[in-house]
Amino acid sequence: MADVVQYRLERMVDELDDLERRGIFTRAEISEIVKQRRKFEYRLKRPSPLKQDFLAYIDYESQLDELRRLRRKAVLLQSGEKKKKKSISDYGGVAKIVEVYRLATRRFKGDINLWFKYLEFCRQKRNGRMKKVLAEVIRFHPKVAEVWIYAAAWEFDRNLNVAAARALMQNGLRVCPNSEDLWVEYLRMELTYLNKLKARRVALGEGEGSLVRDKKSVEDEQWKDENKELFMSLDDKEEKDKDGSGVDDDEDDEDANERVDIFKEKGSNVLQAIYGGAVEALPSSFDMRRRFLEILEATDLAHSDDIRNTILGDLKRDFSSDPEYWNWLARHEMSGCLSVEFANPQMQKAIQVLEEGLQTVTSSAMFEMYIKFLMEAIERSSGDDDEISPSSDSTGEFISHLLNVYENADAAGCLTEELANDYVSLYLKLGRIDDALKLAENLCSGKFAGSAKLWLTRVSIETRSLSSNSTPSKADLQSVFELLSNALKKVPIAESESLWLMAFKFFAQQKKYFDKLVEMSILSVAKGNNGSDPVFSLASVVVKLVLQTKGIHSAREIYKRFLALPRPGLVLYKDCIEIETNLASQGDKDSLRNVRKLYDSAVASYSQDVELWKDYYSLETQMGTSETANGVYWRARKTLKEAADFVVGS
Repeated sequence: MADVVQYRLERMVDELDDLERRGIFTRAEISEIVKQRRKFEYRLKRPSPLKQDFLAYIDYESQLDELRRLRRKAVLLQSGEKKKKKSISDYGGVAKIVEVYRLATRRFKGDINLWFKYLEFCRQKRNGRMKKVLAEVIRFHPKVAEVWIYAAAWEFDRNLNVAAARALMQNGLRVCPNSEDLWVEYLRMELTYLNKLKARRVALGEGEGSLVRDKKSVEDEQWKDENKELFMSLDDKEEKDKDGSGVDDDEDDEDANERVDIFKEKGSNVLQAIYGGAVEALPSSFDMRRRFLEILEATDLAHSDDIRNTILGDLKRDFSSDPEYWNWLARHEMSGCLSVEFANPQMQKAIQVLEEGLQTVTSSAMFEMYIKFLMEAIERSSGDDDEISPSSDSTGEFISHLLNVYENADAAGCLTEELANDYVSLYLKLGRIDDALKLAENLCSGKFAGSAKLWLTRVSIETRSLSSNSTPSKADLQSVFELLSNALKKVPIAESESLWLMAFKFFAQQKKYFDKLVEMSILSVAKGNNGSDPVFSLASVVVKLVLQTKGIHSAREIYKRFLALPRPGLVLYKDCIEIETNLASQGDKDSLRNVRKLYDSAVASYSQDVELWKDYYSLETQMGTSETANGVYWRARKTLKEAADFVVGS
């Protein structure tokens, strides 16, 4: 290892001597450079070097080369020389970075991000290794479409080799026919090339968009003759005589228009050919066809309307059963529309599209997209997200139509829980409280009887009217309690956290109803306990609420009743232990005994919970004696199957 590192360092001697001779670095700085490079070289020569070792070396060399460049510029300014012949030190930094990249990619051939960093470095420095690196990355990653796109883009933009770029794209499509990006970028490249050819013709005054010169000067004719390779014939017709004898002005104008139309025709043919191949390779890709349509609408091609209708017809034929297609088509009809009015022809066309989608695909997803589209239109029309009011005739028409869509969704049986809750919320935003309450009652008594969200909304509407009164009557309290009781019985306990919290908060000052809720909670836990630890622990919530309202003695009675039930849950044990531990830390001896009882009961039910044993041991070390702590320690070691996991601090 040392011999190899020393050999590599000795190869840098000429470069370092040149840096010192030119006054870019001092001898002390060069010694530090050698020290750092030796350190990095040893890292790279160990048996299993990390990718981070290579990247750190590259980062150091990049910063060093940037510092060298700045100091070289400063030295030139001080000497007064405008330009100086480059020497070995001007190329050594880049060569060193390339060498490290080469070693890194050889070690980590499968890291595509590392290859792209290598390519970007070669592109920026233009060190002549780009083609070789591209060939290597294509050899190792032929199935990565981004590699073919990058290679073709470099050939097209930097190397100005259209034939090579086209060949790379076509080879990439043979290897990766299922890549949407590859098909789309291939089309972009071909249209860009045609656009460049057309722009060149226009710049030369041979097409629309510039002044047409009938008589060219001698210099122009001579320049054109000397640069014939720049003028590519785009049709099979023979060129006309240069002298233009027997051709009048009208014929010249007609020829110019024909030459311009050639680009449009070729662009149209290219798009249709690539589109046909892409659809054949990816018949189920909706997004790819959408991107093709966007490219078509952004370019001026011959027969663009016919091609557009063809693509739209293919989309409707193949994706009419997908709600996403109808949602996209409706929004596509609204593209470029500035005014959001219900009577706007574009808006009416979009609504007609969504109605047709509902007739074709009657599903919850289709209704959700339809409703979301109308809600966005209402928000843009009213300018307020929270409050919706029919301030204008257009907004009122939107709201009326939206309510009609909700009714159709309910009648078709496509109303989901989320849509149902939004339906009720819409009435609340409109200020129609009675309609919202009536709708919530119908939904809660129907297919959404177990929906916690709808019950919460219904109870909130009921209690909102009572909160305006300072002292609700007994009949009102009884009505709300019965409503909450009915909701808590129908909603699963795992989803009813918000309902229980609302109930306890509303009846916090009503002892009679509060005690009834506590009894209901005990029954609910007994019925709904399935042996697992749910995210929401009703028993823990009730114990904490009782502790806040009635004190520790009542809380102990309640948690003992919960713990007497089968499988009370680890969450309840931990919360009760926390309550008793806080009191024990204040000197309450009864609490310390209760904590130990709780821990004994908990470890009996959850004997393999390592953290529970650790907490028990920690309690004894802090509040007990060394004897009790050792007793807990040896009990844990004997009980745990993985005793090695039970590691406690000294």
